[in-house]
Amino acid sequence: HFTQKGLKKVKQIINALDILVLGPGIGVDEDRIGFVSEILLNYERPIVLDADGLNCISQGKQELLLERKGATIITPHPGELSRLIGVSIKEIQKNRLEYSKEVSNKYNIITVLKGANTIVSNPKGEVFINPTGNPGMATAGSGDVLAGMIASFVGQGIMPYEACILGVYCHGLAGDLAKLDKGEYGMIASDILDKIPYSIGKLEY
Repeated sequence: HFTQKGLKKVKQIINALDILVLGPGIGVDEDRIGFVSEILLNYERPIVLDADGLNCISQGKQELLLERKGATIITPHPGELSRLIGVSIKEIQKNRLEYSKEVSNKYNIITVLKGANTIVSNPKGEVFINPTGNPGMATAGSGDVLAGMIASFVGQGIMPYEACILGVYCHGLAGDLAKLDKGEYGMIASDILDKIPYSIGKLEY
């Protein structure tokens, strides 16, 4: 369904949603770029744009972010941000805070720049540097878990910037709890997923 031919059916489905995660697993080609572009322009509620969603708009479609009516959250790792803004990964890693703030301001979006330490920034210039998490979380699927957590918090009525802070913190804490069980080298994304209820539970005290 992730093609322009499938757009009509997809739009019928997503119009009933409060928030959308767009990108993981869809691939990157001309058809997918058109698909992502149409969703960005026509879906007026919050979107978490991740993975191939980011890679699609990095093909000269960045200005679409400025045309959105709903809130936009991007969740890039340094490689995805590099493709989005045309700056080397090395340069981004040297100036993570500055580039996160710059892209949020330029495109009027919330940026969640993953890594050590994950940074959340918004167009107002507000920044959160996350204290939780560990290197073992650099495993396939971990970013998908984070995107889903952020979307879940927004869907529960939390404002997008605060939802990103909460999602990043709880995601990192879940990773820290998984590390206690599995160690940094043995951790996979499902181990992080299993610890989410416990990480959220720790915030209730």
